[in-house]
Amino acid sequence: MTYSDAKTTTGRSFGAAGKYLTFTLGEETYGLEILTVQEIIGILPVTHVPNTPAYVRGVINLRGKVIPVVDLRLKFGLEAAQDTERTCIIVLQTKREDGIPSTTGIIVDSVSEVLAITEEQIEEPPSFGDSVEIDFLKGIAKVGDKVCELLDLERTLSSAAIVAAAEGKA
Repeated sequence: MTYSDAKTTTGRSFGAAGKYLTFTLGEETYGLEILTVQEIIGILPVTHVPNTPAYVRGVINLRGKVIPVVDLRLKFGLEAAQDTERTCIIVLQTKREDGIPSTTGIIVDSVSEVLAITEEQIEEPPSFGDSVEIDFLKGIAKVGDKVCELLDLERTLSSAAIVAAAEGKA
């Protein structure tokens, strides 16, 4: 797997070639670097944690470990949706802003496939001006006639509320 990140004119990396797990939220396809994925599980009962943002669905008990769960639909400003038989939780290994390893679950509508994406397929995310926040995107991959939005997990999941839920402090 090649990890020589492409650079923008600002020096920000916008994606690395490699294998990406793809999933859907509504009609859109997103991708996560496969090495961040610990496992994919069906939807489990989620315990709500008070005083957290709506996108923090709560925590789950996964084999004795309490894991915070983020509803990506709500995090990205989409309408809430009923869980279906295709709804699942992708359990991820990431690093928090302070560098400490963290396990977090994200709820997605469905998991699609693993794609091998080359550097040539990845473009810098488009600019929508200062009023639109898209820092959570590493890049946009062109896969056939479709696009896949590649997520920067550290930016997507960076939130004091998620950290507090993970530590049971929320």
